[in-house]
Amino acid sequence: MTKAKFDVVVFGATSFVGQILCRYLVQEFGTATKPNARSTNRQLSWAIAGRSATKLATLINDLNAGPVPTFEADAADEIALKALCAQARVVISTVGPYALYGEALVRVCAQSGTDYCDLTGEPAWVRRMIALYAADATKSGARIIHSCGFDSIPSDLGVWFLQQQSMLHYGEPCVTVKMGVKAMRGAASGGTVASMVNAVKEATQNKALRRELTNPYSLCMMDAKPTVRQTNIKGPAFDKDFNAWAAPFVMAAINVRVVLRSNALSNFAYTEQFKYHEAMLMGAGFKGRYKATALSAGLGGFVTAAAIPPTRWFMEKFILPAPGEGPSPAAQEKGFYDFRFIGHTADGRDLKIKVTGDRDPGYGSTGKILGEAAACLALDVPKTKLGGGFWTPSHALGQPLLDRLVRHAGLTFEVLE
Repeated sequence: MTKAKFDVVVFGATSFVGQILCRYLVQEFGTATKPNARSTNRQLSWAIAGRSATKLATLINDLNAGPVPTFEADAADEIALKALCAQARVVISTVGPYALYGEALVRVCAQSGTDYCDLTGEPAWVRRMIALYAADATKSGARIIHSCGFDSIPSDLGVWFLQQQSMLHYGEPCVTVKMGVKAMRGAASGGTVASMVNAVKEATQNKALRRELTNPYSLCMMDAKPTVRQTNIKGPAFDKDFNAWAAPFVMAAINVRVVLRSNALSNFAYTEQFKYHEAMLMGAGFKGRYKATALSAGLGGFVTAAAIPPTRWFMEKFILPAPGEGPSPAAQEKGFYDFRFIGHTADGRDLKIKVTGDRDPGYGSTGKILGEAAACLALDVPKTKLGGGFWTPSHALGQPLLDRLVRHAGLTFEVLE
């Protein structure tokens, strides 16, 4: 892989998130013909890939950054994917739903030794990739890092940062941590909705998968598995730590599993009794209870409707955004998120932190987070430091990625009084 021509290749560059990511790469790194001298980021050589040469050419024209190297490759064409991987140190995949279109690229990367990251929020698919290709990645030296977007880096690095601060302040990790979404503004794209609908569809057709989706440790997949029972927020509940009513957070399905896997990969640095959960904070009093109840009912209604073929068809046809659709650039600019974390040590001491992002979480912010994760993997973490395997963002990238996100991607990580 030392002969790879490009540090990063964006596969699925013409997708909704892929285009946002490419604009960020132009902003931060420029191109070979138009380097960005104003950026404080290190130079990164990058290229784009997708199945349509016409759409790739249109994207290059829209970027207005001079020629950008391209690869024409379909998600199912392993010959083309192998040629692409031979030229890349890191491949970023934005091609979802990953359960439908993502496996071939993971397989090729794992077998060829090419590093890989994506923004999937599909835990069942991630588990399947680990089961099928972990041995190949370990042998080839490929570092595979799933969930490098809004799901799940703010959660995963947020807990990692809290635990680092707990060790600094108290000399021990927090045994329990909870995350509450204090505020968030954003909208869903067609690709994200399609992934959610496909996950519900698969679960309704597969009893074993439904059981797997109830197991918060499903991504740990190690011999030594913790047995502590995790809390799962299924409906409205009052949280005394946050002094607010809480409702289910849809991203918790992937975030909690990634955080628990990070703990397992680090030989249970957060302790084997570590507990973690996430929720939406809806405020105190009657108003907060009403909002928590309404959100819980709405999420339940969506899942029920997506599980029934006729209503699923109706939603996909007339209600839900189509793949390729998503929030406008102006809406992405106005988006933001504010996560609050509260940790408790075994002897009862508390620690509070917050993590914020300055753009629409799933798109404007995700584009920046994903770009910096790939740059960090390519430039900051040599293979002599991190070998091949399936890793989580915090375990693989840790402080170098946190530093990048703060310097370049509009995130903050702050200890609260």
